[in-house]
Amino acid sequence: MQKTVPLPMPALRGSLPLTEPETPYEQYVYAYPHQKAYRLLDDGPLLSELWSKERLDTLSLYAHIPFCEMRCGFCNLFTRTGAPEEVTSAFLDTLERQARVTREALEAQGAPIRFSLAAFGGGTPTYLTADELTRLCDISENIMGADLKAASWSVETSPATATADRIAVLSERGATRLSIGVQSFIDEEARAAVRPQKREEVESALAVLKEARFPILNIDLIYGIDGQTERTFKVSLDAALAWEPEEVYLYPLYVRPLTGLSSRHAKTLRDWNDQRLRLYRFGRDHLLSAGYEQTSMRVFRRLGTAAVEDTDGSSISEYNQQAGMVGLGVGARSFTTDYAVAVPEVRRIIDDYIATPTEQFRRAQWAFRMDEGERRRMYVLQQLLESTGLHAAGYERQFATRFEDDFAPQLGALVEKRWVRETDGTFGLTLEGMAWADAVGPMFFSSRVRDNMTSYQDR
Repeated sequence: MQKTVPLPMPALRGSLPLTEPETPYEQYVYAYPHQKAYRLLDDGPLLSELWSKERLDTLSLYAHIPFCEMRCGFCNLFTRTGAPEEVTSAFLDTLERQARVTREALEAQGAPIRFSLAAFGGGTPTYLTADELTRLCDISENIMGADLKAASWSVETSPATATADRIAVLSERGATRLSIGVQSFIDEEARAAVRPQKREEVESALAVLKEARFPILNIDLIYGIDGQTERTFKVSLDAALAWEPEEVYLYPLYVRPLTGLSSRHAKTLRDWNDQRLRLYRFGRDHLLSAGYEQTSMRVFRRLGTAAVEDTDGSSISEYNQQAGMVGLGVGARSFTTDYAVAVPEVRRIIDDYIATPTEQFRRAQWAFRMDEGERRRMYVLQQLLESTGLHAAGYERQFATRFEDDFAPQLGALVEKRWVRETDGTFGLTLEGMAWADAVGPMFFSSRVRDNMTSYQDR
């Protein structure tokens, strides 16, 4: 039953005047704060100090592998293409050194250490050879202490690198979820997105993944490509559904500075927004009618598929992956009470990472200090953007204040637009609010985060 929401009240200190979003597609919101809010520290705190107040029996391990066989036209992720074996081997040497000192920092707390989640991302982790993937697994297990066969463990792959020998390693070591970036099954659309792949290659890779029988197969698709229509999007949707994936992710196309599409995309913003919204709604409805449920703006899970869960029984989603995360590798980040460790950029930075003295890994290098207000914002974004919504009582237990009071201006605007509704103490996005989730998220960013993001220079 829908209830009345209080009128707007003063928001948290450090908030900007609320401006209503002009586009549904402001930016992806996976984690808070955004990585462009971090700054380089002259003499960062020891990791052993940062982990001293953290719960260590429900950690998640993230290894970032910054290598790909090609750079897609829409990609602005931290990755290098065509890295030779001497670079990937040296990278793994350095990652092993980083893992050793990170494990030492965790063990210094004297508490039981357990990893319930793990993920290899990038980049494309399967750019590594089968032997290199074996070594990465050994580092994760033998040095970091993660039991990969006992953890919920996700790995990203691509059609060109999902070879039988690589996939066999991941299957034997216990990966529970493989995510493959297909984007489009239509060759012309793939070329338009500067992703030169053939459907035959995509289908062959999917056959390898299905043969391996991972508990969860995810297929990524993109909408908003030049020339893409509901008819052509349906071709890709149906081609994906033919493989009976447990998950399908639908991503809106973003064109960012310094990407292959940044100088080629000719649509006006209004026309492009209209196209993406049409395709999003079409794809959403098509997947729902095919027996999938929507768990966030991008994520559709086949009914009956068990969600990946943390040790407390809560579902793990694209947004809720921060607390207790231990990041390894250039481009990865860890989340602790006060800092987020990260390294931003590409080829030169990978070389710098490889050359980093072991002692330097004992300290946070790139960081953002989280105060109480920022923790509230992180909590809201983890909860509100999911289909389960934000439970007001849970927020009040966590922070001893009311969500309705702390974020009254944002909540008032969202209710007025009918993007959020309250049902029995839970605030959740409506169907239309879910379509605008990438604009809803930034409404909760602090002025400090926005200022840092604005002043950050892409390189």
